[in-house]
Amino acid sequence: MKLFSASFDLSSVAQQQLFVIHFSDKESSSIAALKASSSVVAQLLNSDAISTKLGNVTPLIGHSDLPAQRISFIGAGNSADFNETAFFKVVASLAGELKSSTVTSAAFTLDDLKPAQRSIEWTAAKASEALLAALYKYDTTKSKKNEPISVTEVALLSSQGDLDSAISTGQAMAKGVNVARELGNLPANICDPDYLAQQARELGQNYSHIDVDILEEEQLLEMGMGAFMAVSQGSDKAGKIIVMKYNGASADEKPHVLVGKGLTFDSGGISIKPAAGMEEMKWDMLGAASVFGAMNTIAELKPKLNIIGVVATAENMVSGGATRPGDVVTCMNGKTVEIINTDAEGRLVLCDTLTYVERFEPASVIDIATLTGAIVVGLGHHATAVYANKDELQAQIVTAGQETWDRGWAMPMWQDYREQLDSPYADLRNVGSRAGGSITAALYLSEFAENYPWAHLDIAGTGWENAKAGATGRPVGMLVQYLLNQQG
Repeated sequence: MKLFSASFDLSSVAQQQLFVIHFSDKESSSIAALKASSSVVAQLLNSDAISTKLGNVTPLIGHSDLPAQRISFIGAGNSADFNETAFFKVVASLAGELKSSTVTSAAFTLDDLKPAQRSIEWTAAKASEALLAALYKYDTTKSKKNEPISVTEVALLSSQGDLDSAISTGQAMAKGVNVARELGNLPANICDPDYLAQQARELGQNYSHIDVDILEEEQLLEMGMGAFMAVSQGSDKAGKIIVMKYNGASADEKPHVLVGKGLTFDSGGISIKPAAGMEEMKWDMLGAASVFGAMNTIAELKPKLNIIGVVATAENMVSGGATRPGDVVTCMNGKTVEIINTDAEGRLVLCDTLTYVERFEPASVIDIATLTGAIVVGLGHHATAVYANKDELQAQIVTAGQETWDRGWAMPMWQDYREQLDSPYADLRNVGSRAGGSITAALYLSEFAENYPWAHLDIAGTGWENAKAGATGRPVGMLVQYLLNQQG
């Protein structure tokens, strides 16, 4: 679907269908223009026949004297309450209408959609992103594929100048979000470590400014990644570390590094998970999926930065070679870990990977992981948990989430919790108690990120919500905005 900016002039709308935003307490610019040019619209509006309830759609059918073949009104509620949440609900209604429409072209006015605290550029970018993301629907492993929608172009009307650059940004964001969702929704028999490695190679082939390197298990063993291998050794499918380097700045500029947890299936290992709902464990690689999504968006936007996307990918399976509870392993940085629970495997693959990325002398490192069920209890599905060893870094990430409405919440890493990780048999154990489980998981990872600014995003609640909805593509927006904000 082609999205483009056009001037706000309802008398010259070339598209077949026009969507009009309708508030309960004031006339939007579109409403005022329609009333001035169409007696039919004026009469209907004066009779209160058109709903202003947030998200409700009222089509005009069988009327002449209209500036477009079809007009549909989308209720926006009270203008004083029209915030970002209301904005996305209206855009979702608009996307739903586009999916079912039989026309080939449509238009809507951006000026009326702008939340009070946001710029017109933000509105154009987020409307474009939300529209294209809403059109995604998984069908890869279905025999019957989704029918393509008939709408091929959408004009975003505004009186405030050319917004094509903002629209392009939104399109790039949507591409990254949908890449992450597609990878997350694939089943584990397709999306395994080899598949993710191939996706990285294809990314490098498609974008000349991205270089890709795949580290195989033999190399991981040579580097002493005992924690990573404690997870991967239980599977017949070999684990990997995938490195994708985007080179957008001078070679001497320190890179920003994204590290994604890529457990393409998590059985829990010897500490096996309950059978009910275990199929959802294909989503234990959504941290990795968000790194792929972010790197796709970065490749499109071409910021003047050096960025490295690193994916730690493996399967956590049960076999005769699987790690046992009580085993002690030596990590790449020399620390020893007593494995109390083999279902706390994400932190094991991540801790060695966090040590590995020291060699890049990073400006910052952010790891992203569906790490703990505890954070779903704490924050639900609305906010990503943001931990960091630097207050400034934590604040920058939370701000990036606010800017993109891919929101996060700053979490504590007080040393009061650290004693839960003490072990009589090793330097630390891989789990604490149930209380504060997401915090102790972050504290565990912090032991391997002491030599650079580091943040940890626990996306167990935001990467996906339920099996029907599937992967959300979060926190691609937060990650990309954080990176864009680092440009000088």
